[in-house]
Amino acid sequence: MNTEVYITRISKFLPNAPVSNDRMEAYLGLINGQPSRARHIILKSNGIKSRYYALDTSGRATHTNVELAANAVKALYGQGFSADNMELLAAGTSSPEQLLPSHGVMVHGKLGGGQNAEVVSFAGSCCTGIQALKYGWMSLLAGCKNNAVCVASERMSAWMQARYFDGEAEHLNRLQKHPMLAFEKEFLRWMLSDGAAAVLLQTEPAKDRLSFRVEWIDLCSYAHIRETCMYAGAEKDETGELHGWTSFSEEEWLSSSIFSIKQDTRQLGENITQLGGQFYKETLEKRQVNENGIDWFLPHLSSMFFKDKVMEGMKMAGHPIAEDKWFVNLPAVGNVGSASNFLMLEELYHSGKLKKGQKILMMTPESARFSYGYTLLTVC
Repeated sequence: MNTEVYITRISKFLPNAPVSNDRMEAYLGLINGQPSRARHIILKSNGIKSRYYALDTSGRATHTNVELAANAVKALYGQGFSADNMELLAAGTSSPEQLLPSHGVMVHGKLGGGQNAEVVSFAGSCCTGIQALKYGWMSLLAGCKNNAVCVASERMSAWMQARYFDGEAEHLNRLQKHPMLAFEKEFLRWMLSDGAAAVLLQTEPAKDRLSFRVEWIDLCSYAHIRETCMYAGAEKDETGELHGWTSFSEEEWLSSSIFSIKQDTRQLGENITQLGGQFYKETLEKRQVNENGIDWFLPHLSSMFFKDKVMEGMKMAGHPIAEDKWFVNLPAVGNVGSASNFLMLEELYHSGKLKKGQKILMMTPESARFSYGYTLLTVC
């Protein structure tokens, strides 16, 4: 048994050069040959200025999801650590490129060489990176392993290319009158992007650089009281029941866009911040954490649209965190789903702003069927 676990290294891999808002359609393509009429409204709402795609301007993939993750893991190598002594690989993603084998073993295979290792995969949505982190953390605490690599990666551009959309866009004036309608296919198309990040967990802090001690990780699902909100490879009926792709004919896979990513905007608007605020209050009070003792707050925001709503939810919960303690990189990096928290932590690590003893709280909401995670770290 071990009493403490540390993040001793953190790395990222963002493919190619950043893509500005006015260049997005050069990579993703034009639906029905026409520029999107909704793009400017959605981008204004989500606040994203640039992002990364594993694509070239002809729409060809430059990296697979597996390659993105493997490159992030390899960036952890050095000073005696590599695949030769990696004991556990925990991988999370919401965009695996095959049903079988699992994403994690594909990443392990792409690393090349090294020793055999335990590999686990987490499939779902934004919480999968934190789920991988929790598995690695618990494995070291239990004394089962001496080190673990936790990696989160996304290649959402593969889902966002023009050829996968039927061209049915919301009317511009309808979007202007009802901003939440932007959170349909078009919202996801102009928000999701690619990248990967990885952390190395060990039972001792690094001797020559800052580390993060993992204090606790709490996760919660509200699927027992809420229907599905974001989904792919399925369709919802009029009662809210979700039917998977095996319920449909091959012709319907295409005609009904079964494999596109969809969002129930009504569910999103009514629940994402309300349930997150409820779990936030329960977690801080259970863990006896005073919000005034939090030095940095790293919220995974799908859109800057939700920033004020999260702040208001914290106030209503009785535990507000001052805005000057927030660290958000969504405008520059985009929404990289499961990798977003790790990417924020990596950027904060290299910012020069961290001091020993500081507390970092990470928030991870997932709208798929409303799951949430909160993670507390201490800078060492």
